[in-house]
Amino acid sequence: MCGIAGWFGRCVGCDVASMLDSVRHRGPDGEGSWQNRGGTVGFVHARLSILDLSDAGAQPMSCGATVGDEGGSRIILNGEIYNFRELRAELESAGEEFRGQSDTEVVLRLLMRDGKGALPRFAGMFALAFFDSQSGRGLLARDPFGIKPLYYVQLAEGIAFASEVKALRSLVPDASTSAAAVRDTLLWGSMPGPATFIDPIRELPPGSCIEWDGSKATVSQWYDLGFRGGPAPADPVAATRAALLESMQRHLVSDVPVGIFLSGGIDSTAVLALAREVLGPDADLRTFSIGFSDPAYDESSVARRTAKHFGTRHTEWQMTAAEGREQIAGYLAAMDQPTIDGFNTYCVSKLATRERMKVVLSGLGGDELFAGYDSFRRVPEFLGLYRSLGALRPFVGRALQSSTHGSRWRRLGGFVKGRGGPLAAYHAQRGIFTEAEARELARSLTGFDPGPLDWTTEPLPPDPADIVSHLELTRYMRNQLLRDSDVFGMAHGLELRVPFVDARLFGALSNIPAPVRLRPGKKLLIEAVPEIPEWVRRQPKRGFRFPFEEWMQGSFGNILDSADKATVVPLVTWYRRWALAAVLLKREDAGGDTPSIADERGRSVRRVLRTAS
Repeated sequence: MCGIAGWFGRCVGCDVASMLDSVRHRGPDGEGSWQNRGGTVGFVHARLSILDLSDAGAQPMSCGATVGDEGGSRIILNGEIYNFRELRAELESAGEEFRGQSDTEVVLRLLMRDGKGALPRFAGMFALAFFDSQSGRGLLARDPFGIKPLYYVQLAEGIAFASEVKALRSLVPDASTSAAAVRDTLLWGSMPGPATFIDPIRELPPGSCIEWDGSKATVSQWYDLGFRGGPAPADPVAATRAALLESMQRHLVSDVPVGIFLSGGIDSTAVLALAREVLGPDADLRTFSIGFSDPAYDESSVARRTAKHFGTRHTEWQMTAAEGREQIAGYLAAMDQPTIDGFNTYCVSKLATRERMKVVLSGLGGDELFAGYDSFRRVPEFLGLYRSLGALRPFVGRALQSSTHGSRWRRLGGFVKGRGGPLAAYHAQRGIFTEAEARELARSLTGFDPGPLDWTTEPLPPDPADIVSHLELTRYMRNQLLRDSDVFGMAHGLELRVPFVDARLFGALSNIPAPVRLRPGKKLLIEAVPEIPEWVRRQPKRGFRFPFEEWMQGSFGNILDSADKATVVPLVTWYRRWALAAVLLKREDAGGDTPSIADERGRSVRRVLRTAS
């Protein structure tokens, strides 16, 4: 896990020193940079050492370079390739010789041999840049689920890229946030890719690559996230357990200790149970959780009991309100794009790094694969309601739209009155503001009407339950959970691994019919991991929640006040208030004019954030 940045072509404003400064926080263990003699290619890398801790694992890594550090091929890689040892053995049997023991060197040799055709062979999470001096060609690529981020911006004569949007901001000084970006962020609570909150900067989609031929960049997709429906296994429970254990074995590949975030819920407990099975009863396992005095948020007693049950070395941070408030400035400073979530990840990551951990496992992805959300029930219900209402839709929609601002019923009214479709139904369940509200707010903040949202989607699976799983994987998980996990984990130099978010695991599970795989209550997961204790199984699903709203008061109440002053629609709920406040903060970073916070309160907030950063 690292930070990478660089460019292909003649990119005015690109220099290795400033780019390295922008990603240094992501890699506390070392750094490196390289650019060719003509300045048409530059790579920078901030290292978090996980595999091959020696200098042989340092990046940028080269093969075939001359004494003057020219020629040959080069790579920078952010992430981990868990099957690198198998791939290395294959290369060695063909006569390849290696200098070190890192996964990066294996990736470099395979890309030199097979080009982008090697990408489907990498089992892991990655964002990489590769350059072949002989051909003058470059490659950017990202893993199938988009666990590791990669952003880029097309410039007049080249393309620049980085692990975070902030690292590219100085290259587009005249850019700002569009009305459409404001609308979309308010609709969902995070910015949907591949757009970003700063218009010219784009996110490379998951499972995609960019090929640079020396003069232009071409984007293509190398992996398709589809429910292929192959032959169903005779024993779905046994097949699920086998696939989960295989994924866990991959995700435990490391030259440093691996810990586990333990929330007290089913998913993190399943991760712990599987890790214990793979490592054996005597392995030293570290678990981490955060507790609070308020029982409405506290799950620490369940996590503590579970840790004892599995024999882990458990570390718990009983966070006071004062300690919680102390974390907010750092969290806001680390935020790369606006999000209404991620504070929990920021805090528990700080706990893990305080305990000298570099790698932790998370249960993220379990809800999406095993139907842990209410959306698996409600979205099909909403679609059924839309079909059944027929000519009554306009009347029922208007009645529902008279509900309280911020309620699901009001969003459902907008769906019923609209053109229908799975994404619109999903928004009725998952959204923050209605489309009309988001458009009105975007128009008031930017002076431009972003127009209506295009609710069409990519091709979706035929089964209604699989449609919800697909939307959860490609919307909420991709645009919010994975993005927040990377940004707020790396703010502390911590690598978050997600064993449930694995292309090979997904391929195995997608062969199990949806009525079996997506039974309510995550029954398939519970059956496949029977080690999950009864006291965890009977816990109501609450999520990993923090008393963030209460802690934002006081010094940070100015941020929430800015939303109250800027809004032209009723905010009503806490999460709508915070969503607008996050947009205002990041829009100011992007150079947008936000008169509502251009007063003493706004200046006070900015002083707090500058101090934190």
